[in-house]
Amino acid sequence: MKLTALFSSVVFVIAASRVCAQGCSDAGFCTIDALKSPDGDSTSEKSLQLKLGATFGKADHDITILASYLEYNRQINKHWSYDMKLTQLAQLTDSIKTNGLGDLFLTGTYKTNNKTAFTMGVKLPLADGNKERNGLPLPNDFQSSLGTIDFIAGISKDWKKFRFTAAVQQPLTQGENTFSPELFDSLSAFSSFQSTRGFQRRGDVLARVNYAWQLKQHWKITPGLLAIYHLGEDTYHDEFDVRKPISGSEGLTLNGTLFVQYSINKSHKLELSAGTPFVVREVRPDGLTRSFVATLEWKWTF
Repeated sequence: MKLTALFSSVVFVIAASRVCAQGCSDAGFCTIDALKSPDGDSTSEKSLQLKLGATFGKADHDITILASYLEYNRQINKHWSYDMKLTQLAQLTDSIKTNGLGDLFLTGTYKTNNKTAFTMGVKLPLADGNKERNGLPLPNDFQSSLGTIDFIAGISKDWKKFRFTAAVQQPLTQGENTFSPELFDSLSAFSSFQSTRGFQRRGDVLARVNYAWQLKQHWKITPGLLAIYHLGEDTYHDEFDVRKPISGSEGLTLNGTLFVQYSINKSHKLELSAGTPFVVREVRPDGLTRSFVATLEWKWTF
């Protein structure tokens, strides 16, 4: 039975990487350590964790995504911990290749005695979100960061093998993207992109539930549901400098998620994660849409 479940989980991961998905793996709160899946090390007296992750994916407009991150977590005591995460993102097509640092996430978490945790932090951009090519601004799909400073807050509750999480991510500033398709020839591929000149992005709220399933001594799978609601329509400046809403950019994204973790020993773990959407927003001008994505993470606890 356990082998069957493990096989089914691996099949899910492979299948999920082949479907159209809108995720937040590039610059979002759903990948913050304290707001992800439950981990047996979260109450360990071992105080330090180092994580390295790599993501490969396909985005809109036939863009290939290569992303990576470095994450450091310190458990100060049984109640307090803090986490730092640095991201990088590259986008590639046959004619365009961009690469750059993404964002720095800084979060702190307080865990009570009844397995309830409160997380608060900030996302700091390491790029202004207005990378150019040949003197012309590129759309968000080719930016390594949206260029916004975001406030992040969340609460999670562990109950038996379940984890319930709710969180909010709210931009405090806006990026500097000035892309407009009118700047390009009508035959250019960019003529079909949504204008994001003066782009202002709304915040998001998150709700998720995960179930941690220990299959064998070394294997654990954690299926779950992840709902993200975008709190209003994003806006931009049109060619007459009039601020207009982007119709269809507000709404719900509902995903099925899965983490497959292999414990090499007490100090080293490998984790493969994937997700697939059941409901998506009609329009996503932030450039975070993925039609294929898979992430492999190595974690060292010491």
